[in-house]
Formats: sequence, structure tokens, C-alpha cells
Amino acid sequence: MTTSVSLLTLNLDGGSLGFACSPQVARELKAALEDTLAARLRGVAENPKQRQESFEFRQTGELFLEVFCNPNQWATPFVAKVYITVKTAQVRVSAEVLLSQVREDLDRFLEACA
Repeated sequence: MTTSVSLLTLNLDGGSLGFACSPQVARELKAALEDTLAARLRGVAENPKQRQESFEFRQTGELFLEVFCNPNQWATPFVAKVYITVKTAQVRVSAEVLLSQVREDLDRFLEACA
């Protein structure tokens, strides 16, 4: 079975980062952000004294993708940022991006893949 791969572009403060990504990985990341991370951010907003576990999403292979967030750093989900690392054998790029921007970029990517 062949897996289709398209270019996922994440918009950063000072530019953009494009890399090959399958729609399946994008759907898994979107679900993890919407379910797991969103619940942890809500937990912080509802009870700031109760520490929440950090969020981490990893996809490995030829391209390594990691999305990390410490939900305890953000007062509300609306200002939350995630730390993204994309690396191959030749290059490594890391950036901090607004969670809302990552969600928009994933939605745009998945819509284009549909």
C-alpha cells in the first residue's frame, strides 16, 4: 500500500517551514492537539495550582517531527505555544509557534489533501 505524502507548511513568526507529511500523520497530530493538549490546557485554566503533564507528539522515520508543549506555562489555550522540531540527517529546525497557527495550518493542509 502506498502512502501519499504532501508538503505541510507551518507558518512561523519569521517565515514558514515546509516538509513532507502524510495526511495520516497530520490527522494524528491534529487529534492529539485537539484532544490531549486541549484537555491539559483546560486543566491549567480551571485549576492553575494543579500541574499538568507535558504534551509530546513524535513521528519518526526519514523525517523526525516532534511537537512539545508544557501546558503549565500558558494561562489560557488562546495564548499557548508549541515547540516544533523537524529534522533529517542533514538539517534540524526548531521553532516556537502559536498553537492556534499550527491548528490552522493543519486544517488547511488536510483540506487540500481531501
